[in-house]
Amino acid sequence: MAPIPRLKPYAGPALFSYGFRPFFLVGALYAALAIPLWLLVFSGRLELGTAFAPRDWHVHEMLYGYVPAVMTGFLLTAIPNWTGRLPLQGAPLLVLLFAWIAGRSAVALSGTIGWAAAAAIDCAFLLLVATAAAREILAGGNWRNLKVVTLVAVLAGANIAFHIEAHVSGVADYSIRLGLAAVVMLITLIGGRIVPSFTRNWLARENPGRLPAPFGKFDAVIVAATAAALLLWVALPEMPATGWMSLVAGLLQAVRLARWAGDRTWREPLVLILHIGYGFVPLGFLLTGLASLALVPAAAGIHAFAGGAVGTMTLAVMTRASLGHTGHALHASFVTQAIYAAVVLSALARICAALRPDEAVALLALSGALWLLAFAGFTLAYGPVLASRRLQSA
Repeated sequence: MAPIPRLKPYAGPALFSYGFRPFFLVGALYAALAIPLWLLVFSGRLELGTAFAPRDWHVHEMLYGYVPAVMTGFLLTAIPNWTGRLPLQGAPLLVLLFAWIAGRSAVALSGTIGWAAAAAIDCAFLLLVATAAAREILAGGNWRNLKVVTLVAVLAGANIAFHIEAHVSGVADYSIRLGLAAVVMLITLIGGRIVPSFTRNWLARENPGRLPAPFGKFDAVIVAATAAALLLWVALPEMPATGWMSLVAGLLQAVRLARWAGDRTWREPLVLILHIGYGFVPLGFLLTGLASLALVPAAAGIHAFAGGAVGTMTLAVMTRASLGHTGHALHASFVTQAIYAAVVLSALARICAALRPDEAVALLALSGALWLLAFAGFTLAYGPVLASRRLQSA
């Protein structure tokens, strides 16, 4: 029997031949531009035409702009592997991409077009992604991955809540935590699958010995504890019970990470960076727990999650997927390693800015410069890879 083709015949631009290509590229480009733009707003050198408060625009465009772009690129690439169905190509990808661009434009112009119109345009993208993902997973009978779609739907609902909360209250609060909690759960679920899997594959081939522990009851307990801590944090961020639950979740996440044999991967940056990125998850819980106990500023934990876990894990996945799915060798070049170093140092500088308010201005500038270096570096180094056709095996 002839193998089922993995791709439909496609003669259009290579950029629209697979979901990861356009969304990784525009996501990285937007991340590279949005943070320097935010620093100009923060310093009072620039005013935006958005209806959001300046901080809320910054948070929204990272959480509901950048993250959905990368998440969509990942899902549109992973779901065909989960289901055996053919991936989206061509016109459907263009529709999704235009929906994402329309959302970014609507939010930027929301002060002119009105908050309701901006919300309707912006929120359409995640709803389309959730619908497309659910359709493919259901059609492929891949029920176990519906929990991923559920979290995408939660993120979509949190985005709707963000627009309403910002309009009614003047600033967003609960919807920021809800959206970030959904993303942390996605990292817990998807990272809990790909980090040990990629690590096991590399170790079995290059460094035989101790392998990552397989998913078991202990991991299920950690996922449940993580969900409980996040729910408490979303609803009651300043309660001592939230603090203690977050500390428990952080310790459990740290133990989970230690069981994945990351200490044996230092010779392969493409694998090691996954462990470093996931390491910001337990750090985020520990700092969030201390913040709930009024021991550190809340921004420290938030940026461990957002700049650390989200920033590092997304770049780790984007670089690896871009190389692997375009036929390039899975090798971290000097530029790729520099990108990794920049995003990790950016996150650490941003966390330190929250912990050291007297030095916050300099640390914020440093963090922003390193973030720009990381994402502009990805755009320049991987843009040609994403826009070119897959290399053919010899």
